Amino acid sequence: MKILIANRGEIARRVIRTAHRLGHTTVAVFGDPDANAPHVREASEAVRLGPAALAESYLSVDRLLAAAAETGADAVHPGYGFLSENAAFARAVIDADLIWIGPKPDAIDHMGSKIEARAVAATAGVPIIPGFSDSQDPAELMAAAEQIGWPILVKAASGGGGKGIRIATSASEFHAALSEASSEAQRSFDDGDVIVERYITEPRHIEVQVVGDHHGGLAELGTRECSVQRRYQKVLEEAPAPNLPELTRRGLRQSALDMAGAVGYDSAGTVEFIVDDKTGEHFFLEMNTRLQVEHPVTELVTGVDLVEIMIRVAADEQLAACLPDDLAITGHAFEARINAEDAANNFAPQLGQISMLQVPAGVRWDAAIEVGSEITPHYDPMIAKLIVGGSDRETALAALRTALDQLLIGGVVTNAPLHRWLVDATEITSGRVTTRFLDETDLSILDDQTRTVTAAQQAAELWVRTTHAAAQDVPASPWRARPTFTLSRRPPTEHLGLRRLGTNEAAFEASVGSHPAPSVPPAAVVDLGNRRVAINVNGETFAYELVPRSELWAPSAADRAGTGQALTAPFPAVVAEVHAQPGDSMQADDVLVVIEAMKMLHSLKATGTTTVDEVRVAVGDQVASDQILVTFLTPTDSPQSTEAKAET
Repeated sequence: MKILIANRGEIARRVIRTAHRLGHTTVAVFGDPDANAPHVREASEAVRLGPAALAESYLSVDRLLAAAAETGADAVHPGYGFLSENAAFARAVIDADLIWIGPKPDAIDHMGSKIEARAVAATAGVPIIPGFSDSQDPAELMAAAEQIGWPILVKAASGGGGKGIRIATSASEFHAALSEASSEAQRSFDDGDVIVERYITEPRHIEVQVVGDHHGGLAELGTRECSVQRRYQKVLEEAPAPNLPELTRRGLRQSALDMAGAVGYDSAGTVEFIVDDKTGEHFFLEMNTRLQVEHPVTELVTGVDLVEIMIRVAADEQLAACLPDDLAITGHAFEARINAEDAANNFAPQLGQISMLQVPAGVRWDAAIEVGSEITPHYDPMIAKLIVGGSDRETALAALRTALDQLLIGGVVTNAPLHRWLVDATEITSGRVTTRFLDETDLSILDDQTRTVTAAQQAAELWVRTTHAAAQDVPASPWRARPTFTLSRRPPTEHLGLRRLGTNEAAFEASVGSHPAPSVPPAAVVDLGNRRVAINVNGETFAYELVPRSELWAPSAADRAGTGQALTAPFPAVVAEVHAQPGDSMQADDVLVVIEAMKMLHSLKATGTTTVDEVRVAVGDQVASDQILVTFLTPTDSPQSTEAKAET
């Protein structure tokens, strides 16, 4: 069988691995920014779809089907995201006489609308959160909210990914929540319909993996805990879900089977639930009719390859033949989503080139990146998944802690320090976390300047000791990397110019040799040829390049003329909307420019009264961090009125 993978990045590589192991050939597709991506090289063959714009590449049904026809593909695997839950795409694949490696289109349709999914769940006897979706009339929605009782959740009837969701704690907040949720839903999913439902104050997000075949076979593969989220998007997952009352666990697994059976489910999918941590009650949330990002943790504790099951049942094999006779859930597993974002800076997206990469031994590493990979603003911020397992939860968590201490990703700031902090957080170690945990935590604690200074000193010390050993023609080794063991006297004081890779920080000077060397963490890399050094401190990779002393005093963003009377980009992005024109009078909170980075929209707003002088960008422009987007005339009310703020 020749399988076209209608996706990119780590999930494309994941499908390729299993397909090749089963003896199938594969076709990769790519948009222009992915021309040199690993999945393109690893597939049996590859086809260009088009430019960076998703509508002209990964979201173009016509171009995907044309690629299948051009290569003689027999089947299509959609991965996750993009068109994976698009019933029209599934039907188009089937109509083209191709095998659709996913659930039947009718099941996608039924579960694609949260309103219809709630109705199916109610008919199947699966508990649902008290709510209302019979009308979209604001007055009727308000009346329903009053009847349900505050607080309530207003959420999009379509789509996912945490978009189109707002909380109202009282009647005075309802209409704003309704307007914002509906507008965001319309923009994101082309459907502004919403559901009003009871808001669980101590919610856990628990899901159950299900698999089915074309012959009525159905099975569930246990629970996953997905409560560690930021802005309703998952960050850290584990299997099985810990600290569930046995009655709740059994209820979840049976409800998942009931839900899958109600739609005749015939592939790999996930039924998601909200569990009230106060009462142990569980309520149907939604069903994802595709492979989940977090599927590896289920694979680790069951020994089952979910992609293999999808391929085999799509080829009309019976599920029983695809599952082991002694199927059981054994041990524990964690998955940390490694995103190119700065958790300490409101999860701002981070772009750049991967300059160094060192993955710990003994872990599963599902990644879209390698050394030289370019992180662009066009796609999702998740660049890799770090997956570990153990005989029990404590062992698996310890393995994750060790792996995060040994991981090096140079050139791009990631959320690995957040994960390193999480594995020691009481809420995580005790297994008592709710979906509100991260959003209620001040993550500025991750912005540790002491750690930054320590890392620079350690990196400089490591560089000097390594080059000193090389100069004596003595091979550098792990023993030489330890400051407590030397074969020669310490070198004299040296002054190094260092610039941190992947940041806008100015180069600085580090002095080495005049004081006792600090201890070096277990993860460190020295690249003598490229004059680079990387070191891991509390999960964060500090990668530096050595620069000439003449570059030590590079001007900072604050020194550039015009930034006091201009709107600048907070990070690299693509301009999505421009709402300002020269001569416009702007008030506080007026949106000036909307930028898009990694599939998230960010509104840049004025904080006071001002007049627009010049607009330097247009829709579609790619902008760099600190680039001037809009300039203003001198304000008359206050010096602060020309500033702007970014809101996600």
